Amino acid sequence: MHATPVNKFRWRTVDIVVASVIGVASGIIFWAWGLAYGPLSAALAATPGLTALLGGGWLFAAVLGGLIVRKPGAAIFTELIAATVSALIGSQWGFGTLMSGLVQGLGAELVFALFLYANWNVFTAVLAGAGAGVAMSINDLVVWYPGVDAGFQTVYVICGIISGAVLGGVVPWFIVRGLARAGALSRFAAGRQN
Repeated sequence: MHATPVNKFRWRTVDIVVASVIGVASGIIFWAWGLAYGPLSAALAATPGLTALLGGGWLFAAVLGGLIVRKPGAAIFTELIAATVSALIGSQWGFGTLMSGLVQGLGAELVFALFLYANWNVFTAVLAGAGAGVAMSINDLVVWYPGVDAGFQTVYVICGIISGAVLGGVVPWFIVRGLARAGALSRFAAGRQN
């Protein structure tokens, strides 16, 4: 009798539960970040496009979920759950938050897919965060800033990439390492490799 090979891309119940918990917790943080966004963005408004530096506060869930669950769709799933929770609590952007979450999650997911869901180092985390930042920037420019000049667009995209790389990429990578050291990820490859 032969053992059935385990499909490393198949979602387990624990993957769904943990990705959901990450999404819900992140959604609460997203909502709080939205409250802080007003005063913080007012301070950055003097330079057109600089407000995208704050965008990474809404991008970390995708990378965090991807780094922990390590399955296709984890980044999109986690970011979309977070966006949904944020919208339900009362995000000032309403249910437009859902579209943003989907697009941002897709930006991170594409990077994980480019690495064939096999590379989980800080470099990949930074690129996934930057990918989410690119997706966020393009979505925001189309939805919230149509018709702005090329200078604003350029600054906004560059700032979105920087914020995504740092807040959306580096921060989740350190969170995963901390959780792994604490033993909280023992049922995941992320907990055994860090």
